[in-house]
This record gives sequence, structure tokens and C-alpha cells, in this order.
Amino acid sequence: RLGVVGGVRVVSTQSTGRMSHIVYSKTYTTPRRPFEKERLDHELKLIGEFGLRNKREVWRVKYTLAKIRKAARELLTLEDKDPRRLFEGNAILRRLVRIGVLDENRMKLDYVLGLKPEDFLERRLQTQVFKLGLAKSIHHARVLIRQKHIRVRKQVVNIPSFLVRLDAQKHIDIAINSPYGSGREGRVKRKRMRAGGKGGDADEDED
Repeated sequence: RLGVVGGVRVVSTQSTGRMSHIVYSKTYTTPRRPFEKERLDHELKLIGEFGLRNKREVWRVKYTLAKIRKAARELLTLEDKDPRRLFEGNAILRRLVRIGVLDENRMKLDYVLGLKPEDFLERRLQTQVFKLGLAKSIHHARVLIRQKHIRVRKQVVNIPSFLVRLDAQKHIDIAINSPYGSGREGRVKRKRMRAGGKGGDADEDED
């Protein structure tokens, strides 16, 4: 069995005659104040601007950002020359620069504390497809991705929340086997073409 309890995915499996439970890490946390007007308005704005499906996607980004900021705060309490701060701090900064959330000229832990959810939402594949002009709207971009019309390099990606790295951004394009690319026509269009061909043959017979 698979379920979600408070943002924690729980899987129950039965093996060797006894039940074992596998608890996966949290993917999001719900707000402490569920009816705070300012937060509700901000979340609705993000959902509309970035074409998100529900507030859980906003909470997931906020949870990811909170973990990164927490790690940065802990490292800032250490000495500048501390080996742990140097090693783990550089790893966090390189990762954020690689996905395009942080600029190379701002590679300091202090700047990590100033990051916002919008910085991560900008790097979603859905947002990048829309900004590259491959989709008519942010919602159309989500449909194209889910229907496997978009590829990153040679790999077809059907996850709208996929974080695009800087080096892969220029390789986002229509999938090779997609009807929008060089692939065969879609099922509905093929059906209409067959129906149109039959109609033309009937007209010739009447003449």
C-alpha cells in the first residue's frame, strides 16, 4: 500500500510472512496558519503565474528552499576556515549555480538566505518551455510536457517540475517523434485525414 500522511509517503510491503513499513522523507509541509490572507494571496499568485496544479506544488518548493536555507544558516555559524563550512558550503553553492538559481558572482552563503520560491519556479521545465516560445501559454506548456512532446537534449521529459540546469537550457526542444516535430501525425488528425479521404472518394463516385 502507498499513502501520504502529512507530506510523508508511507509504503507498506508484505514479505516473508510479516509486514514491514518503509517511510520516505517528506516532500512538503503544510502551513502552520492555514487561513493567513497574505500567504493565501501570494500562493494563488504563484499558481496563476507559473501554471501550477495545486498548492502542494508551492509547498514542495518552499520546503526545498527551507531545507537549503537551514543548511546555510547552520554553516554560517561556523568559522570561515572551518573544513565543514568550506566543503558543504561550496557544494550547496555549486548546486544552486548549476541549476541557475544563484548567479556565479553571488557565490556566498549570505545570498542563499535571500532566495525566494520564485527563483526555483523560474527554473521549472514548464516555465522554460513557455519562455522559449514553444508553447502558447504557461498552461499549454504543461500539457505539452505531460503529453511527451518536449525533450531535454535527447531525453523526453514529461515532468513539469523538472529543474532545468543552465547547461541544458539551450537543449530544450520539441521531441523528435512528436507530431509537432518530425514525427507522424497525431491519432485525431490521422482519423480526420482518413475521413476526409473517404468523403472525397464518395464525391467522385457521384459525379
